[in-house]
Amino acid sequence: MKLEIIRRAGEIVAQNTGEGTYCTLALLDAEGYPTASTITASQSDGIRWLTFGTGLGSNKAKRVERCGRASVCFNRGGDHNITLVGKIEIVTDATIKREMWYGALAHHFSGPDAPGYCVLRFTTERYNLFVEWQPEVAGTL
Repeated sequence: MKLEIIRRAGEIVAQNTGEGTYCTLALLDAEGYPTASTITASQSDGIRWLTFGTGLGSNKAKRVERCGRASVCFNRGGDHNITLVGKIEIVTDATIKREMWYGALAHHFSGPDAPGYCVLRFTTERYNLFVEWQPEVAGTL
């Protein structure tokens, strides 16, 4: 049952990744308070990892530089609540930036090679999953 819920949560994350989708990313600010932002996940591998496009000078990138702990939440009413907790890092590798690029980022950057564009890579360490009326599951990866 637990593996089936993890698999289904990964499918839901995949369906809510890419242009036109949103999730919530929570980071710690300079004073140690949690801050939550709505953001589009660029890509994902189930619930194992997700990536986000942002600017190197953005508040998100600054917060990640100070503290690499984060949480991501995908929620839709009573249907699902997928909360992931783990580590996040800034990636500036040109190949990865190109792989994670999607069209809506062009509203903020000239292209995937823009010097101010970076990728935030989130890796899940633990999770709390409520998926389609199944019993809630928590655990570590």
